[in-house]
Amino acid sequence: MVLLTLSASAPGLRPSCDANGCNPTSAQTAACFIALYLIALGTGGIKPCVSSFGADQFDETDEEERKKKSSFFNWFYFSINIGALVASSVLVWIQMNVGWGWGFGVPAVAMVIAIISFFSGSPLYRLQIPGGSPPYKDLSNVESVIKGSRKLDHTNNLECLDKAAIETQSDRMKGLANPWRLCTVTQVEELKSIIRILPVWASLIAFATVYSQMNTMFVIQGNTMDQHIGPHFEIPSASLSLFDTLSVIFWAPVYDRIIVPCARKFTGHEQGFTQLQRMGIGLVISIVAMLVAGILEVVRLDMVRKNNYYDLKTIPMSIFWQVPQYFLVGCAEVFTNIGQLEFFYGQAPDAMRSLCVALALTTNALGNYISTLLVTIVTKVTTRHGKLGWIPDNLNRGHLDYFFWLLSVLSFLNFLVYLWIAKRYRYKKVAGNSL
Repeated sequence: MVLLTLSASAPGLRPSCDANGCNPTSAQTAACFIALYLIALGTGGIKPCVSSFGADQFDETDEEERKKKSSFFNWFYFSINIGALVASSVLVWIQMNVGWGWGFGVPAVAMVIAIISFFSGSPLYRLQIPGGSPPYKDLSNVESVIKGSRKLDHTNNLECLDKAAIETQSDRMKGLANPWRLCTVTQVEELKSIIRILPVWASLIAFATVYSQMNTMFVIQGNTMDQHIGPHFEIPSASLSLFDTLSVIFWAPVYDRIIVPCARKFTGHEQGFTQLQRMGIGLVISIVAMLVAGILEVVRLDMVRKNNYYDLKTIPMSIFWQVPQYFLVGCAEVFTNIGQLEFFYGQAPDAMRSLCVALALTTNALGNYISTLLVTIVTKVTTRHGKLGWIPDNLNRGHLDYFFWLLSVLSFLNFLVYLWIAKRYRYKKVAGNSL
């Protein structure tokens, strides 16, 4: 952030600009891109670790702390979206009205304060000492992969892996067991837990594909609608993602304080819903969000046809009709994304929690790639024989609603697969407390 701030404010790093635009040198462009890549690298390190580290501060053996750990993920995600709200409102205003140097400088100072705050709390943190990843650690004298980690009971699925924990005659004759030939039950179960979460991970990519529509098709749809608030102010269609952020800020505490206690009375589960049930509810809500987006597009196209608005850049239909679909995506996010963080943290081997949370976050990247692939395929197929296709440059002559129906159908089919996976999933069984 410091380098990015300097690239926008420091003489020599800031490009010279005139009425025709800015003319950066190769060095100035390189400095800007290096700053952006460093931010991406830092984000990749922070995101999977910060939630895992925060959850590690709660004692699994204490019933009260275990309940608070589940709430932690809700409030952690809530705080992230408070930051997103500030970034998309206050910081954007500063960048547009004060300058880019201040726009980047404020978050740079905030990061410095955050780093000081983080390290000042070091004496208070509970730290788990790693002993290596399950497939590669020294197995001779340990039950699991980290000191003080939990022992796992045997499960009946993936029984082919159980052979690794069966001592043979040759193992007895050789004395000290070869860690590549003989494992403990816990070590086998840790490998099983990694294998078991992979189908769940794959089934959540479709949700990320739906989520990515906020930055693509929702924006394109909004560009064709009336973006005015009053006679003078016009809101950019991309800014409506603010309602997704507001939705998360609304639903996260509602889920934690209202939905969970109510659900607990019916299900008897201390968290209200199991993590798989919570993610499944989010998948259903995401399907509804696509249906709502499709219905809005049908109504919009019907207005275009009735009034012959085919060649208008924007039609007299308020962009705020898009708010429900953004709000539904935000609600789905609270159920699926937070549930996903908690699930991958809880079901991962104790030494691989951050890695498995990072795996969960890769669904966002894959969802964006699949969204791009779908658009490419749909465009290629629907523009055959000289047709305009579903998503032409002039959406008034296209059928964006068909694309939303396609996403709804694919999401529904994915949900059926998810139900099949969830029904057969077996949560890892903790045998005891810290060893």
